Amino acid sequence: MIPKAITTLSLLATVFSASATQLFSNTGTVSGWDSTNHEHSGTVQEVTNLVYQGSTALKMTQIYDSSYTGRYHSEVVKNNAAQRGQERFYGFMFRLQQDWQFSPAQSYNLGQFIADFSDYGCDDYIPSSMVWIVGDQLYSRVKTGPPCSPTTTTYKNLATVSANAWHKVVIQANWQSDGTGYYKLWFDGVKVLEKLNIATLMDDGRAYQFRVGLYANGWHDDGSMKGTQGTRQVWYDEIGYGTTFADADPDQW
Repeated sequence: MIPKAITTLSLLATVFSASATQLFSNTGTVSGWDSTNHEHSGTVQEVTNLVYQGSTALKMTQIYDSSYTGRYHSEVVKNNAAQRGQERFYGFMFRLQQDWQFSPAQSYNLGQFIADFSDYGCDDYIPSSMVWIVGDQLYSRVKTGPPCSPTTTTYKNLATVSANAWHKVVIQANWQSDGTGYYKLWFDGVKVLEKLNIATLMDDGRAYQFRVGLYANGWHDDGSMKGTQGTRQVWYDEIGYGTTFADADPDQW
């Protein structure tokens, strides 16, 4: 006779497995993405010498050029990853280069949700939520309201990021344009942000891309480089999203 407790646990496990849906996963390869975005002298490379697990990881590089006025993306892109009315979990591992110079006055983006709003006539691609660092501090945000006059809410100093070490980011988002959404973020397994009953997307129902990679946005937005480190490198591995926490947590795949 099977104990009732064991039967109950088995049933719960079966129900959980049936409801979990990993919608996308990538084990640090350049294949499997909808596109790759590397601007100016930036590169996106698949490497084998520095990985979190498995045999490959993605190495993103950007190089500052004082004569260049464009942007500095080195990202991989997955289309149709977020849309109003959805609840999703997103996760990735990242590692800053060993000698990363933490410039306290400048930001470096690590991941973002972004969509093409060029049909509005006020901008082209507009990012919504982003995850970035300023100095050694982790930041995130939501952007809401009309696409041409949005409101940005920034969440600062969520966690301390170290160089030459793998860090894990997991985001849970209920994507809504009214006050019924929520936005949560875990860093290295610790919940560092939880905002409930908020708007999490702009007032538009289009789908967003999920991008991970180095975007040296401070170089463009500030019009110059702070500090002296003009070559920046970040490694990524085990990127995924789905309907449960386990779908996004690389250590639970």
